[in-house]
Amino acid sequence: MTTQTTAPETPSTPTAGTPAGLIGIPATLGRALATAGAALTIASTFLAWTWTTDFPGDLTVYGYPGGLQVLVLIGAILTTVLAVASYDLKYLRWLVPAGADAALKFAALATFATAWYTVIAISVELGGVVNLEPGGYIVAATSLVALIGALALPFQRPEPDPIDPDDNSWEHFKNRAAHGRATLKAAFTGGTARPAPKLPAYAEILVIVAVLAVALIVFTYGIGTEYDELFIGFLITAGFGFAALAKAGLVAHASQITARHQNITMCGAFVTAALFPFTQTDDQYATLGVYILIFATVALGLNIVVGLAGLLDLGYVAFLGVGAYAAALVSGSPSSPFDVHFPFWAAVLVGAAASLVFGVLIGAPTLRLRGDYLAIVTLGFGEIFRITVNNLDGTSGPDVTNGSNGISSIPNLNILGWDLGAEHTIAGFTIGRFANYFLLMLVITAIVVLVFRRSGDSRIGRAWVAIREDETAALAMGINGFRVKLIAFAVGASLAGLAGTVQAHVTYTVTPEQYQFAGPIPPNSAFLLAAVVLGGMGTIGGPLIGASLLYLIPNKLQFLGDYQLFAFGVALILLMRFRPEGLVANRRRQLEFHEEAEAPTVLSKTGA
Repeated sequence: MTTQTTAPETPSTPTAGTPAGLIGIPATLGRALATAGAALTIASTFLAWTWTTDFPGDLTVYGYPGGLQVLVLIGAILTTVLAVASYDLKYLRWLVPAGADAALKFAALATFATAWYTVIAISVELGGVVNLEPGGYIVAATSLVALIGALALPFQRPEPDPIDPDDNSWEHFKNRAAHGRATLKAAFTGGTARPAPKLPAYAEILVIVAVLAVALIVFTYGIGTEYDELFIGFLITAGFGFAALAKAGLVAHASQITARHQNITMCGAFVTAALFPFTQTDDQYATLGVYILIFATVALGLNIVVGLAGLLDLGYVAFLGVGAYAAALVSGSPSSPFDVHFPFWAAVLVGAAASLVFGVLIGAPTLRLRGDYLAIVTLGFGEIFRITVNNLDGTSGPDVTNGSNGISSIPNLNILGWDLGAEHTIAGFTIGRFANYFLLMLVITAIVVLVFRRSGDSRIGRAWVAIREDETAALAMGINGFRVKLIAFAVGASLAGLAGTVQAHVTYTVTPEQYQFAGPIPPNSAFLLAAVVLGGMGTIGGPLIGASLLYLIPNKLQFLGDYQLFAFGVALILLMRFRPEGLVANRRRQLEFHEEAEAPTVLSKTGA
């Protein structure tokens, strides 16, 4: 006797007995409200929301959205598309492979939150709701209607396609493996249990290009927000919009496509980043870009120590300082006691070598410790470095670093006759000083990514992971734990020193205050560690994305004053609550933080 169990096929359109949403109204009416409300919200963005230009963004124009209206328009368009797709139209199913209901809720929430934030901001800043034009009242009402309709939809995902346990063909085994992987991904992301269809190679490359283009547009828009209200609206729209795309299953499908073309994705990402300076008309935002790259590169180096080897280093910013000071001392600065001026390649080698030596000197006596003890020792090293360079002022110690005054007037780099401190015109685009350093730092980042990727896939990289997972078991298997950890410490330190050589020339001055454990503005050890953990330990993209967000958001939230760190801390708590494995997590960490997700069991024959 043979028994077979298959999952019942669940329609995506509402039927009798379908679970209800948060609001006790029929799902059919909810879809209609969400669709109509989103469509009317689109129309309302072409109306005036206020009568005065005192509110930034000029929301007084009819027929042309501006400022925060553009963000509401984007959210409303996404809500409308998902609302139409929720009717299970065959030609739109590729837009919502994981179902549209959950994604529609987040899209409607993004539109509602941005619209109401704008309306409330206008009323507060201008002195009451009397400053609203009819468009302001309409967008508040229509976005609320769309949200109510979305919340009426059932909390239900489409079931996976049933697997026939009696089929023993090779294609069946491949489909069952893909089915199992997709089921695990569904448990983590709330997405579909159906694997993504494989497109032709050229089509997948076009998808990668489109994703990178959207990423460049979003980053450029976010970094170029001209006023505080617009940046907050951008965070709301981008956050909930990304959640909507993730719930729709598009993020999971894009991840599968990029995983199949890792080299193309990596090269495309660097080409996309290199285009960023050409989107700017001056150095105002290119300045943020180069600092973000420095912070991200150092975070990626720390990821070798923390993410791969599992060593908690709380003084990592000191290695950045060692590289910066070493390069500054041989840069030809008038503040340097050494009357030398090394070329750039030599200064880079000096900075990386100095950090490497300090990494070995500090790691050799301390890496026999584990856990909290190692963290305390590395924290002490970071503070000792800062205090030492502060005391090398000729009074408390030898005159090497000029104490708290630091080494100033560091000259700009000149690489093969290319002065990075001067403006250059390329194909009609003017590239300023910070744009030059941005491109240089991008090359440094590419080198660090290459080192991280090659070392992570190597024999020593597998030993690092073994030490991180269970050091006792790794030692029992014959791995020399001390040597492996010392190599990780040395490689991570040298990569930080490499970034420090560029930082010294970008900032013109290096001082002890730049290399603290914690502070309001990164880079510092606390923010570097947060970038690795929140971005995704053990991954390449995680620290880069985490560092970008951790540098950009505090820089843009300075208008909050004393409440800046409070708001930032709340955001981190929420992220760790709902995404503890990080923004970009590998499968192992997903399993660690989602123990309730179990691998799907394979049905088998039973005889009587």
